[in-house]
Amino acid sequence: MMHEIAMGTPARISSDNEVAEPLPGERPLARTRPSSRVGGWSPTSWKAKPDPQAIRYDDPVAVERVVARIEALPPLVSSWEVERLRSLIADAQLGRRFLLQGGDCAETTRDCRADTIVNKLEILLKMSLVLIVGGRKPVVRVGRFAGQYAKPRSRPTEVRGGVELPSYFGDLVNGPEFTPEARRPDPERMLSCYQHSAMTLNFVRSFSAGGLSDLKHPECWDLSFSEREDLPLSVRESFQATTRQLGDALRCMDALGGAGNELSRIEFFTSHEGLNLHYESAQTRAAPSRDEHYDLTTHMPWLGERTRALDGAHVEFLRGISNPIGIKLGPTVSPVDVLRLLDTLNPREIPGRIVLITRMGADRVEDTLPPLLEVVKRAGRRVLWICDPMHGNTITTSSGIKTREFGSIMREIEQTYDAHDACGTHLGGVHFELTGDDVTECIGGGVREEDLSRAYETLCDPRLNQAQALELSYCIARRMRASL
Repeated sequence: MMHEIAMGTPARISSDNEVAEPLPGERPLARTRPSSRVGGWSPTSWKAKPDPQAIRYDDPVAVERVVARIEALPPLVSSWEVERLRSLIADAQLGRRFLLQGGDCAETTRDCRADTIVNKLEILLKMSLVLIVGGRKPVVRVGRFAGQYAKPRSRPTEVRGGVELPSYFGDLVNGPEFTPEARRPDPERMLSCYQHSAMTLNFVRSFSAGGLSDLKHPECWDLSFSEREDLPLSVRESFQATTRQLGDALRCMDALGGAGNELSRIEFFTSHEGLNLHYESAQTRAAPSRDEHYDLTTHMPWLGERTRALDGAHVEFLRGISNPIGIKLGPTVSPVDVLRLLDTLNPREIPGRIVLITRMGADRVEDTLPPLLEVVKRAGRRVLWICDPMHGNTITTSSGIKTREFGSIMREIEQTYDAHDACGTHLGGVHFELTGDDVTECIGGGVREEDLSRAYETLCDPRLNQAQALELSYCIARRMRASL
C-alpha cells in the first residue's frame, strides 16, 4: 500500500538559523512582528495577563536564556501544514470529514522510543480505518504527541507525608519523582522537550512512509474484545461485518496501488495543550506577506478547562495565532462564555479555526450540552464539535486508584450523539487519552478493577489501552453507520 503523510516538518537541530517552511511562493516565516489585525497583540502580549497555571521558575534570567535558544531553532511544524489541517477541519465542520484525536495524557521523554511511538501510530490508524468504514467519510488524524509534555494542575504544590513540593507539571517543567531536585521547575527541560518532539516527528514521518503494510489485514488484528460473553449478538455481528468490509476495502486499494483514495493516504497532525506560554511563544512566527502568526510547536494547540478565562494569558496568546484552536468545554461553562470565546478567538469567522471539545461526564451530558449546541447554532457560528468522553468520567476506586470506566466513556459518546441529533447539529469527532500499549488503567472493556495494578503506568490520568480504544472505534462506527 502506498502512503502519503503530512507530518510536522522535522526539525534539524544541527542548524540554529533555519525557520519554518513557508507557504508556496513565500519567504521563510519571520520570528516576530506585530500584527495589526489583532490590535495590541504580539507573541508576548500574554505576559501582561493573569496566568493561574504560570510556572514559578526561580531563575527568570535562565528562562529567558532558554527561550532565546528555542527562538533560534527551526520550528517543529510548518505553516503550510497548519493551513492544511485548518482546511480539513473546515471540511469536517461541514460534515464531510470526521476528526480522531488521541494520545497520551502527558508524554514523557523516556517514552520517546520506537516501539512506543509505533504502537500509538498503529492504534490511531486502526481506529481511523474502522471509522472510515463506519462513517463513509475521510478521517482527520490528530495525535496528542510530539509536544504534549505539559499538564495543568489543580494545585501548585503537593503534600506527601507532611512534605510539600511543587506539583508535577509534566516533563516540560519538572520531574515526576517526589524529591526537591526533581520537582524544581527547570527551564532547560523546555529545550529537552523540543528536541524529543523533533525526534518523535522525524521517526513518525519516516516510519509512516512504508512501515504500516501489516494494517492491510484487519482480520489479523487482536479483536478478542468482539468475542466477550457480555457483548450482545447484534453488536458482535456488527463488529465482524465491519472487519470484513474493512479487509475487502484495504485489499482492493492495495491491488489498485492505493492511488487517489483516502484509505491509502496517511496524514498525521500534532496537537497539545498550549500551556507553557514561554515555550509556545518562542516558536511563534510571522508570515512575511500576510498579517498572520503561527505557533509552530504544533499544528493545533488547545485551551483547557483551567486556561480558557477570557481575560487570561492563554486566550490572549491564542487569539493572535492562525492555527486551528481546540477549546475544552466542561459542565461549568455557560453558553454566554462560549459565545464570548468565539468572538475573541475567531471574530472573522475563519473556517476551520475553532474545534469545540466537550467533556461533560456521562451523568451531565443531557443537562449541560444541549444549551451550548443551541446557542452556537442560533448564532450561526461555524465550529467543529467533538467529544472528549475521558475527562468528565474520572473516578477513584475504593483503594484510591484514579481510573475511568469503559461503560461511562461509551455512554457519554452515545448521549453526545443523541444531543446533536436532537439539536440538528452534528458530532464531528472524538478525543481520547489512549496508548497503544497493553496498560491496565481504565476498567471495563476486558479490564477488571483488580487488574489495575498489573500495568498502571500513567503519570497523570488513566488511558485506554489498545484493545479498549479499538473496541470504542467499532462502537462509534456502528453509530455512524446507523446515522447514514
